[in-house]
Amino acid sequence: MLNDDVDRYISLRHALGYKLVKAGRHLRAFACFAADRGETHIRVSSVLSWLAIVARTPGARARRLTDLILFARFVHAEDSRHEIPRADVKRISEKRPVPYIYTADEITRILEMAGKLRHQRPNPLRRQLYVMLFGLIAATGLRVSEALALKLDDIRDGGVLHIRETKFRKSRLVPLHVTVVQALETYLEARRQHAGVCDWLFPSVQHREMFSTTVNYTFRCILRRAGVAPERRQQPRIHDLRHTFATRVLEQCGAERGVVARHFVALSTYLGHADIRNTYWYLEATPEMMTDIAAASEMLVGESAA
Repeated sequence: MLNDDVDRYISLRHALGYKLVKAGRHLRAFACFAADRGETHIRVSSVLSWLAIVARTPGARARRLTDLILFARFVHAEDSRHEIPRADVKRISEKRPVPYIYTADEITRILEMAGKLRHQRPNPLRRQLYVMLFGLIAATGLRVSEALALKLDDIRDGGVLHIRETKFRKSRLVPLHVTVVQALETYLEARRQHAGVCDWLFPSVQHREMFSTTVNYTFRCILRRAGVAPERRQQPRIHDLRHTFATRVLEQCGAERGVVARHFVALSTYLGHADIRNTYWYLEATPEMMTDIAAASEMLVGESAA
């Protein structure tokens, strides 16, 4: 019975634009677990038992618990026999990782090391591909999944990228700086010599979409060779290039209230955020910017009082 409820819930959320790929797997796994225990309704005790088995880290437990709470609220509205777990059960909490903000020199070194990757016979495009991939993410703030999903048809006239159905099944247009357009044209020329009829912008050796695991592994190797943050316990991520892009954009918006507001709205749209609160987090993640904005706010308050 819970399996049927899960299917209905996921179908409804899909219709609202949510993908729920991981959440769907989590909910179906729990439904099977409950069915094996002979249960047709959600029980908090079963939720805790299941989390103890399948989730090894606090973050994994928090994600699965959140998925189950939302689902439990949905079915509880129809049948009060379903129990809704509390968000603070066992004090499960998840914190966003602290982003690493790359310096301009570090990004330069990353691209230089990408251009010195070892040649591989099955992938003669390897160097140019990774230079363009990481350079594009750094210059546009794309998610790595968005960059890997790009096809040749997504490159529009006038230096614009069409980002198709990403989070919440939304699409957007991302204009490119002239320097990025020039780099892309150079890459496409090299790509035409090696990629054949494949339509992926960044093709794998098999001329398919690249696996993110392969890209992440290569990026970690490049970071080590580039000597980026070797003392840091948690190695910087590709996604931190997106954080860096957003941070640098916001640093240029000044302290004037109207200008800041316009920059936030534009940046939120450019990055493909479904909620502007996700854009505000880039301020919270950068203490220097928070200090500057606090100082600017004090000036505004002082001017108003005067």
